[in-house]
Amino acid sequence: MNRSRFLTLLCMTALSAACGKKAADSGAPAGDKGAAAAQTGGDASVIKIVSSLPRTGSANAQTTTMVNGIKMAVDEVGGKIGNYTLVYEDWDDASAKKGDWDPEVEAANADKAVKDPNVVAYIGTYNSGAAKIAMPILNKANLPMISPANTYTGLTKPGMGEPNEPGVYRPTGKINYFRVVPADDIQGTSAAEWIKKLGGKTVYVLDDRGLYGKGVADVFVASAPDFGITVQGREGIDPKAQEYRSLMTKIKAQNPDWIYYGGTTQTNAGQIAKDIVAVGLAAKLMVPDGCFEEAFIQAAGAENVAGRAHVTFGGVPPEQLTGKGADFVKKYTEKYKAEPQAYAVYGYVAAKVALDAIAKVGSKDRAALRDAILATEQKDGALGTWKFDKNGDTTMTVMSGNIVEAGKFKFATLLGAGAGAAPAPAAATPAAP
Repeated sequence: MNRSRFLTLLCMTALSAACGKKAADSGAPAGDKGAAAAQTGGDASVIKIVSSLPRTGSANAQTTTMVNGIKMAVDEVGGKIGNYTLVYEDWDDASAKKGDWDPEVEAANADKAVKDPNVVAYIGTYNSGAAKIAMPILNKANLPMISPANTYTGLTKPGMGEPNEPGVYRPTGKINYFRVVPADDIQGTSAAEWIKKLGGKTVYVLDDRGLYGKGVADVFVASAPDFGITVQGREGIDPKAQEYRSLMTKIKAQNPDWIYYGGTTQTNAGQIAKDIVAVGLAAKLMVPDGCFEEAFIQAAGAENVAGRAHVTFGGVPPEQLTGKGADFVKKYTEKYKAEPQAYAVYGYVAAKVALDAIAKVGSKDRAALRDAILATEQKDGALGTWKFDKNGDTTMTVMSGNIVEAGKFKFATLLGAGAGAAPAPAAATPAAP
């Protein structure tokens, strides 16, 4: 080797070592550095948040109000944060062929968000099954994900889902998924509590075999004995069946006080309500927050659910919100000339969480934004006073019971931690599938 070439190689080695030391001295975890490298490029003047929600199918009415809530939060900052122009994009995670959220579309949305260096927050998903797909993709990129509606416990709570949950959704070992709604471990128990309050002693349990529906039904079944409720039977249904009259006839022979269905409007809750009435079953119906939307009443027929259907919900419905929550409802109604559905305020709060973190961090550093969101603590906000716990779950625990009268939902009672409180607590309010 000649002397000139030797000196060139020596310089290159020294430069490589120096660069390696600089990367090591940055203090960023390996996963954070890898994500940061993948985040280069984009428009230096633009910062973007996106939402991934089912905008095709019967959930559209509900998700439209959620998107409207997000837009209201964006409007409040005037479309600017610091030196950045703020851009919000409304993405659909449903497909026409399914008429509901689609795993392929959700995966594509998550991948698109990761690859866009301007995207710093992902608001979604609506369905817990969709969250399972997006979470690990976004986690590898340290991209914060804030759900305004997911309630399946296994997404965040160790020991309350499958054995590999929630670790399988956190390949980096970091928490980047957050939700502003209470999870199903609270909702399932509250449903059993409410049935007891209403004098129920026997129940037949159905579920749609899906992540959310089966999960909340599992919690209900586990909680029922604590409230003196006998579960007479339990089975999963085909959520795409045309009708369930033979099943309802079988259940009728057992004469339960209640039927509990773990499912959503999109997994045929309305048809179940119809067929309970069609076979002359005297049982009342209780469903979780995945049915707390006008589309459920429309699918079931108002006459079939009036005085019969009971719906649990994390927090309280819009008309029961107080303080800044009531202000939100008023502004929403004035802006959109319509009342918000149940999850509109959660879309608004999810966006507020993201925007507050962006303002605090002042950059597109996804890892820094993730950490800032974990430290979120809202005081006297639209949902009262709350924060995220170590798993990314909200500390809000109040649930409500709602009934159907004259084709509309009507607040009936507080459940859980708020059962003995005033009808519309400001400091511990509001939650979906």
